[in-house]
Formats: sequence, C-alpha cells, structure tokens
Amino acid sequence: MAVFATSFINPFLIASAILLVLLCLGRFSPQLRFIWHCFLAPIGASDQKSRLDKFYLGQAEVYDATRNGLLRGRNTMLSLSAAHLRELRKHCPDQRLVWVDIGGGTGYNIELMDKYFPIAEFDAIYLIDLCEPLLQVARARFARRGWTNVTVLCQDATEFQLPEWSEMGIDPEGSVGLATLSYSLSMIPDFYTLLDRIDRVLSPDHGLLGVVDFYTAGKQPSLHEKAIGGVSKECGWLSRWFWQIWFDFDHVSVSPARRAYLEYRYGTIKSYNGRNQFLFPFIVRIPYYVWLGRPRACDVSRLCHAFEIEGGNLIGNCSPVPFKVAGAKDIVVPFLEIGEPAVPLPVSQSRVLVVDVTPPLSSFHYQIRNRWRLPYYDNPIHKDFRTFIYSFTWEDPMEDMKHLQLTQEDSMFVITSAGDNALHYAIRARPQIIHCVDMNPCQGHLLELKLASVQALDYEDYFLLFGCGQHPNFRHLLDSKISPYMSSVAYQFWRINADAFSTSFYLNGYSGWALRLAQLIFRLARVDKYVVSMCEADTLEVQVAIWRTHLRPVLLNPVVVELLKSPVFCWNALGVPLNQRQMLLDEGGIYQYVVDTLDPVVSTWLLKNDNYFYLLALLGHYTTESCPAYLTRDGYEALRASKAASLDTFRLHTDSIVNVLRGLSSKSLTRALVMDHLDWFTPGDAGADDEIAEIHRVVVRGGLVFWRSASRAPWYNEVFTRCGFKVSPISIRNSSSQPPIDKVNM
Repeated sequence: MAVFATSFINPFLIASAILLVLLCLGRFSPQLRFIWHCFLAPIGASDQKSRLDKFYLGQAEVYDATRNGLLRGRNTMLSLSAAHLRELRKHCPDQRLVWVDIGGGTGYNIELMDKYFPIAEFDAIYLIDLCEPLLQVARARFARRGWTNVTVLCQDATEFQLPEWSEMGIDPEGSVGLATLSYSLSMIPDFYTLLDRIDRVLSPDHGLLGVVDFYTAGKQPSLHEKAIGGVSKECGWLSRWFWQIWFDFDHVSVSPARRAYLEYRYGTIKSYNGRNQFLFPFIVRIPYYVWLGRPRACDVSRLCHAFEIEGGNLIGNCSPVPFKVAGAKDIVVPFLEIGEPAVPLPVSQSRVLVVDVTPPLSSFHYQIRNRWRLPYYDNPIHKDFRTFIYSFTWEDPMEDMKHLQLTQEDSMFVITSAGDNALHYAIRARPQIIHCVDMNPCQGHLLELKLASVQALDYEDYFLLFGCGQHPNFRHLLDSKISPYMSSVAYQFWRINADAFSTSFYLNGYSGWALRLAQLIFRLARVDKYVVSMCEADTLEVQVAIWRTHLRPVLLNPVVVELLKSPVFCWNALGVPLNQRQMLLDEGGIYQYVVDTLDPVVSTWLLKNDNYFYLLALLGHYTTESCPAYLTRDGYEALRASKAASLDTFRLHTDSIVNVLRGLSSKSLTRALVMDHLDWFTPGDAGADDEIAEIHRVVVRGGLVFWRSASRAPWYNEVFTRCGFKVSPISIRNSSSQPPIDKVNM
C-alpha cells in the first residue's frame, strides 16, 4: 500500500501570478488590465474616495478602451439629451446654458457629446467626479481639444458646488440646463441626496436630466408605474438577484430603489430598457436603461388641458390625481437644521417645510413638444397586437372628401389605421380637432412617427421613410431628430423596431404578409417583370392588356383563391376578421369578390400616377408620381405651414371606440368615420348597439357619420335607424360591369 501526498494550488493564485508576470514583462493589454483591477486586485479601502482611487489607478488610461462594449446606451442618452435640449432652447435661446456631468470620470461623455451638440454652444460645462486618476485623464483630454469652457471638479456628487455660484453670484436654484449621470447613479451611495440636489439646481421649465445605467426591477406595483417605466422593464427573478449580487462585489448597486426614486422625483420624458449581450449573447444579458426626464415643477397645464378637456378623458384618467398626505390639510413640519445647507434655501422655506405628496404624472404630461398621443395603461388585449396590422390605409380619402363637406370648424372622430386618411383630412380642410382611435397601440405608434417626421425631417428623408419605405440611417434620425416630437411609448416601439426601415417598411406588419405573398406568387409564376411594367404603363390600354394576359390569371388561379378563403390568412395578412369574412362569402364568394374588385379598378385608373393603393400593393413602395397626399411635397408643406399648426389638431387615443366616445362631451363632434369597424361585430351584438348609441350622443344634430362595409346591406344599418339616424347609401358595388365606387373599390 502506498501513500501519496499532494498539495492543492489555488487557481486564483495561479491566475493572479500569470497576470503579474505579464505586467512585469510589459505585455499587459488593456483587457488584461481591466480583468486584473476589476476582479483580482485587492482594494483594501474603506471610504468611497480611497476605494475609487485605488480601483481605477491602474486602469484609468485604458478605461475608455475597455468599457465600450460594457457601458451600452451612452450614445443614445447623449443623442436624446441633445435633441431635446435643442428643442427646449428654441424657447429660451439667450438663457445661460450650463451642463453638469456627474460621475463623468475620464470626460468621454463630454467629448462624445460634441458629435450631437457642439461643446462650444455651452456657456459652461462641469465634470464632477470623486476619482482623481480618472479626472487626470479628463484634464488631458480637454486640454488636447482646447475647450476652455469645461471645468473638472474633484467633488462629492452629493455636495457639488459650481464655482460660478460664488464667483459670479449666480443663484444655484434653476441655474443648470442639463445634468447627466452615465453609469454613475448606481455607484453613488447617497442617491436620494444626489437626485434631490440635482432637482434643486435644474431649471424647472428648461432643464433636462439624462441617465444611463445598469438596473434591476421586479413587477411594477401599479399600471401607472408600469406605464412610466416602459416596455420590458421587469427582470426575471434569477436575473434580478444575480446581477444585484454580482455588481455588489464592486460596490455598484443595481437595486430597484435608485431607478424607482428617479422616476418618482422627476417627470419622465423618455425611457428605454435594453439588455447588454456583449459577452455571450442570449446567455449574459445585463439589464440597462436610458432615461430622460425633467423637474416635476415644470408647467404641465397645457398638456393637462389637452388630456382632460381636448382629449375627452373625463373617465379613466391615466394620471393620478394629486393628493396630500393628510387629506385636505398640509402637514407643517419644523425645519430641522443640521449645519448650513449646501444650497441656500429661499427665505420662504427657511423655517417651515410644507409636505405635499403628489405622484408623478404620466410621461405624456412632461413632453416638451407635442400633445398628440394621450396616455394609456397596458391592457391584456395589447398582447394580441405584437405590431401594427396596417402599414398603409386601404380606404380612399378622396372619395370621403366629396361627401364630408369638411371645414375648419369641424371636429372629427376617425379610426387611426395607418393615419394616412387623417393626414389627408388635415391637409385638405384642417378641421378643429381630429380624434384618432385605435385599440392597437402600434397603429398609434405609426401615426405618431408620421406626425413627428413631418416636423423633424426634411422632405427627402421624410419621403425615403414613408414613400420608398426604407432609410439607411433611421436609428440616427430617430434619436437625434424625431424623438423630441414623440411620446415615450412610441419612441420605445420604434427603438426596438428600428430595422423596420432597413429594407421595405410596407412589408412589415400584418398587411405586409399579404404584400410578401403577392410578390412570392408573382416570382414563382415568373411574371414579376410584368408587375413593374404594369405599374409603369402610360396608357390604360397597355395596363389592361398586361393585367388580363399576365397577372389576372395568376391571382385568380384556384390555389390563390383557396388561400384567400382561409380565415387565418384573412386575419393575419388582410386584417379581415371572421364576421367580415362571412359577409364576403354571403355576397357571392371570394372569387367573385376579387373579380368585382380588381377588374374595374385596372380599367379605370393608371397605377403609375392615379392609383397609389394598388401601386403600393404591387411594388411594395410608393413613387413621387403616385402616393398619398401626405407624401407629396405640397402635402408635406401644408402640414408644416404656420409652425405645423394643422398637426396640433390630432389627438391619438389607444382604447376601444366606445370607451373613447364615452369620454367625449355630448354634441362635441360634427363628423365621425368608423370605416368597416362595425363589420367586426357579430350580428345582434349588444356592443354595436352601445357604440352606435354613443355616436348618436356625441355627434351634433345635422352631423355626418360615415362607414364602409363588406356587405351591400349591413345588419347594423337598422341599429343606426333605431338610434335616430337617417341612413342613406352613398355607393353600393354590385358587379364588375359597373364603374368602381372609389380607387380601392371594396
């Protein structure tokens, strides 16, 4: 029997020894230096400053090179901040502009900001950090750039003092225009004091706070907080606990409390929740967020009026009513003085403090530009709408205009869809208000993007997006130009779906599947070249000949017709629900319906310059000769005229039609267009009765209500009659031998 003795060598010691050898040999790459100081080197310091100095001393010079992959979202935060700051400055161009970058370390953010907002346009920039090794890098960086308006301060962020407050006699309160926290909020222990201090020095009406950082969050305690926090804020329990423990080793706190207080203390303008997958995609996913907000002391009266009065939100208010902790009474608390305050308090607050607890309003109320998109809460039905159903509107607004008799005095109620027709009405008549309603939030996101793009972009970029359906720099446009005009929810949607414009936008959404299928069928039948020829035909004779010889036989072959009969395809590709599909079958079947629809259209209008509906369906994009009114240069200029006054008429609701109607005042509408929405109801459904009764209540006597139907005599006509309407058909399509009722002919 033999006895062997061995000793166990700690792998940690081996790794440390190897790294030390590489250091001595001068082969210590930035990545190895990062690993050594972050995971292996002992810190051995107790106070915050000593710990930071020792932690960063050996890696300060390589800090920026090793953090690009880890610290995601900094470009986004700075780009958003610059875009919103630029809009705010339009109202106060002569006001002194001061930026305080807290925890800015090496000054990387300030140098990066120059790409989005020229550093020379700031009156003063202050970089505040407690770590001297990082600040040495910052000083050298700014000296190389020759920036004399940038000052580096080694101070505790919770007690920062700007030299100009004492040297120039500037009142600290409201003296700062922009404050940023880039991966520093999670590293500052006393974050309550920090955020309170920033709130005190930020300008109430023109100040911005930008934050990007790691975070964790559980389930939101209320729908209101969920709406403020944004999409995908919640982290799974494993992710939540793992990252809190992991970051705690480096004295970084990603607990939910910091972000929760940030969103409580300030009004949220924009919020985006991402996952960093820089090491092992789909395995290592570090939650981070980009957030932009403003002091809650800003004036929100204009937006409250838009929400409660113009938006008709008399019920189901999505913003909490301000309340005080003792009912109707204020609590007067003696002011507890513990030394001199860092920022002098006004005389009125020097002896007593009035506690007035008011929850933050929705992000809608803190927008800096437009009041289009009314706030809404997450609804279980929204899960059924993963994206928009309609990327384009399939009803002819020119036919509507013949009968609407629209004037600037009219108040309209329309279904949002893709927003094309609502924009058409705004161009041609500029009515007093246009309520756009859709239960699918994504349809509202799409119309918001169009409204924002009208104001933010030049015509060439605008047409590339919605005419050609693709743009190589959509992400850049979204952050740097479009975002100030959008709601937080719409920005989040397009930030997540930024690749929608990478190829053809109109091939996205449910309706995009129909266009994709048509292109596939034409390709398989080897007639795709005739599709282009038909769309470029200069005469009806040539167009009809191509249609009858090459395309009609392909679309009307038995296989395609059977596919069109499928209820799954009807809903997922065409947006036709079961009840409406049954109406089509009752009117003579799918084959005859297609024949009666397409033959008259092809023989009446040239697709090249007079029917953009079918040109889009065939090509997947518009042309400058054939496009909706909002995409023409004249339409674009009309929407932008008088500081885009016609766009101020839009109010976008994300709710059911009946709920929105219930919130509107009696006799507040003069025109209502509900498209073919009522076809979705089952015959005899009480919901249709309720909706039509509400329409009758809100439409003035002598007002007009328009609807379309797949049926020649829809069952709900009788409901309108019972509710007090006089029902008269405008157009009824009977067969392919008659002229089309409009350019869609459905």
